[in-house]
Amino acid sequence: MIDRLSPSKLQGEIMRRIPELVCPAGNLPALKTAVDNGADTVYMGLKDATNARNFPGLNFDMKSAQEGVAYAHARGRQVLMAINTFAQAGEVKRWHAAVDTAVLLGADAIIVADPAIMAYARDRHPDLRLHMSVQGSATNYEAINLMKELFGIRRAVLPRVLTLSQVKHVIENTDVEIEVFGFGSLCVMVEGRCILSSYATGESPNMQGVCSPAKAVRWEQLPDRMDVRLNHVLIDRYNPQEPAGYPTLCKGRFEVNDATYYALEEPTSLNVLEMLPDLIGIGVAAIKVEGRQRSPTYTAQVTHTLRKALDAAAADPSHFRVDPIWNKTLGKVSEGHQTTLGAYNRPWK
Repeated sequence: MIDRLSPSKLQGEIMRRIPELVCPAGNLPALKTAVDNGADTVYMGLKDATNARNFPGLNFDMKSAQEGVAYAHARGRQVLMAINTFAQAGEVKRWHAAVDTAVLLGADAIIVADPAIMAYARDRHPDLRLHMSVQGSATNYEAINLMKELFGIRRAVLPRVLTLSQVKHVIENTDVEIEVFGFGSLCVMVEGRCILSSYATGESPNMQGVCSPAKAVRWEQLPDRMDVRLNHVLIDRYNPQEPAGYPTLCKGRFEVNDATYYALEEPTSLNVLEMLPDLIGIGVAAIKVEGRQRSPTYTAQVTHTLRKALDAAAADPSHFRVDPIWNKTLGKVSEGHQTTLGAYNRPWK
């Protein structure tokens, strides 16, 4: 049984405004695709370690960032700049420069995890809107209210570990806007606290910006299988006809008590379509799509589908039904072609 609002409470609270649809922009084509398919807001990062998707070939230089911001603003959409890793000792000026760049570009807000960078933004750019990143690991309203008091944050992105009732409890006890994830890859950790990749590769996803840096990935093609490692840690083994995705340590298959399986987390995607009326009803300010590392095709399909679903849920929540075509479309771009309600659905609670 899904932990959801009663019909009467749902009807009473559904009149709140429809949440922003916040979509990923890993590059300029993805940004334009998100805008064209109905995103209210896009989020992007620079080509360096100041953002948590620091993959080769992704993100924005100044020229593409200027074009992207202008494209979105000309169509009445907002742009968020992700500066959501933690500044490294001796290199803090790089993070300061990223904040200054976001202001220069005209970003509508920055997504920040590091309190030191929040303090810099507050002092240097007092009119700049601050959103607390999911990497900040704020799972309760006390932490969120403290960040507002200290740094003036206007929105917090919740980690993907809370039930619907817990999200509602947070919203009821803060006037900071709350953003939640609605579709995309899950994270087994409370985001911002992962050390698995650091153990295997020597680089932290919370600082270098990638869970599985390409230089650490090892593909070993053998006669009867393919072994995949991060440095020297074997994280998966594929049969000849088995599709092999990009390796992530937490989604590898490991031998435990003589059984081999996804011991930490299965490759599956969060999909909250059926819960959209509930999320709207409790006052969620924004619903976020994960996937800046994914293709513009992914961005187009997910954005277009969620736009339709959100509009339908807001227009007639009591009669909202998930169109099978929506789930079919999202299933095609889901990890492992599987979806889940994640922590929102905890029948044992």
